Amino acid sequence: MSRWTDTVFILVVVIDFFALASSRLGAAIRAVAAQGALLSLLPVLLATGEHQTAHVVALALGALLVKGIAIPLMMGWAIREAAVRREVEPIVGFVPSMVLGAVGVALAFAFSGGLPLPTPEKHPLLVPTSLATVWTGLLLVVSRRKAVAQVLGFLVLENGVFVFGVLLSDFMPVMVEAGVLLDLFAAVFVMGIVMFHINREFASLDTAKLSALKD
Repeated sequence: MSRWTDTVFILVVVIDFFALASSRLGAAIRAVAAQGALLSLLPVLLATGEHQTAHVVALALGALLVKGIAIPLMMGWAIREAAVRREVEPIVGFVPSMVLGAVGVALAFAFSGGLPLPTPEKHPLLVPTSLATVWTGLLLVVSRRKAVAQVLGFLVLENGVFVFGVLLSDFMPVMVEAGVLLDLFAAVFVMGIVMFHINREFASLDTAKLSALKD
């Protein structure tokens, strides 16, 4: 079981780098969907005898439905309606983004060992993977021009928060976790509607052009 858990954490970080390197929004959406599906396995893989089976299954299924299926479908609909396929001119280039991502991963592994944790017996890759994924999400949000890519950054960032939340799953009631997933779903749903209307009115999802709007 530990080998499978290690594989999930490694794949999550690999997908972080793929999201930073990809200019194709469709491929990035599928990658983030795969990341969400992988993360839905963590509550099961990290479950201990103290966990309630219903709690673990509910969290895993909720994460899979929201992160792996519902949100990627909404994002796919958004890029089809907006007729946008690529992030052509990011604020920070793809290669520099990957370098910054690598620096973030290295720092995450360097500093995670010194953090005081409520459950130190949890998997040693859990916290560094969480911090690295949060860093990747922040990079995507601030370094991309297309609104779709920025929303993907928000999703990756939330994936990192979810990984860290697994660390606290023993102390968080299932309703709180369900509320977090519901908030994420609602936020992306609203973002999808906003992106659709921005593209319909201004024929672009480049957020740099929005600064030129006048009252």
